[in-house]
Amino acid sequence: MTIVTDLKKLISEKEKKGFEKNIQPATVTFLFADSLELKGEAEIRPRGEFRREECYMPPVMINFKTGEAGALKKLGRLKFVWPCDNTIYYEQLVLKEYLVYRMYNLLTEKSFRVRLVKVNYTDISGKIKPHKTYGFFIEDVDDMAKRNNCTEVDTEKFFTEQTNRQQATLIALFNYMIGNTDQAVSVYHNIKLIRNRGDSLSLPFIVPYDFDCNGLVDPDYAVPPPELELISVRQRLYRGFSRTMEELQQTLSLLHNSKTGFDSLITGCKPLLKAYKKEMINYVDDFFTIIKEEDNVREIFIKKARKE
Repeated sequence: MTIVTDLKKLISEKEKKGFEKNIQPATVTFLFADSLELKGEAEIRPRGEFRREECYMPPVMINFKTGEAGALKKLGRLKFVWPCDNTIYYEQLVLKEYLVYRMYNLLTEKSFRVRLVKVNYTDISGKIKPHKTYGFFIEDVDDMAKRNNCTEVDTEKFFTEQTNRQQATLIALFNYMIGNTDQAVSVYHNIKLIRNRGDSLSLPFIVPYDFDCNGLVDPDYAVPPPELELISVRQRLYRGFSRTMEELQQTLSLLHNSKTGFDSLITGCKPLLKAYKKEMINYVDDFFTIIKEEDNVREIFIKKARKE
C-alpha cells in the first residue's frame, strides 16, 4: 500500500484539541500479489489516546467513503496501526501486536480481523523522507458485529459479570496468557460490546482490541496500572472473576488445542525477527507450563480471582 499525504501536518496536529476533526486528504494505492492495483482518494486523521500522544507517528483512521475513492469506497472507515516511529524496533512491535489479534481470531469469531500490509509513505510536504514499514488494518466494529449476526452496544453500562459468561471467561484467560491487564468493560476501555441482533435482552459479548500494552508484545512504553502493583507488563495477573473448574477446563482446553496454531502464526510471520519469535513462543509456553498443574489453576483462577 502507498499513502500519499501531508505526514508532517498529521504529526504536528495529532495532539491539538479537536484532533478528530483534523481530517486531511490522502491518495491510497493498493498493489496485490496478483498485480491488481486499486487507487483512490481517502481521508485520514489521527486517532486513539495513549499512542496518539506518546508516539511520533499517531495511529490513524482512514476513511474510504469519499466520492473519489472508487472501488476502495467499499472499505468504509478503517483503523490503521503503523509503527510509533520509523525504526525496526517499533515495526517489530506492530508485527507482534498483529499476531496477538490473529491468535485471538483462532479462538472465536467474535474478534476483530486484521490485515497486514507493507506501507510506502510519501509526504507531500517533502519534510519527511519516503520510507516503508509494516502496518495493519483493523476490521470495522459494525462489520465484525454483522458477521456475527450482532449489533454494537455502546450506550449502556455493563460490568464484566453482566456480559456473556463464556466469552468473558475466554477473554480473561487469554489476557492472562498474553499478560494483558489493559482492559475495562465498565468504561469501554479497549473493548467493544456486541449483542445478538434483534434481542435487546440478551447478554452482550465482549470483543477486545488494542493489544499493544501486554507481556507478549512488551513495548518499551508499556507500564502496568500502578494500583495492580506489578513490576512490569511481563508479570501475569488474572483479572477475571472466579469460575468453576469445569468452566476453566473447558476454556483452557480450547487454548491448549490452539497452541499449535499460535506457534505456527508466530513462526510463520516472515518479517518478525527470530529473536522475537523465540521470545513470544517462550512466553506462551510459560503459560501452558503454569496451567499443567491443577493446583495452579485453582489458586490463580479461583482463589485469587477478582471479587469485585
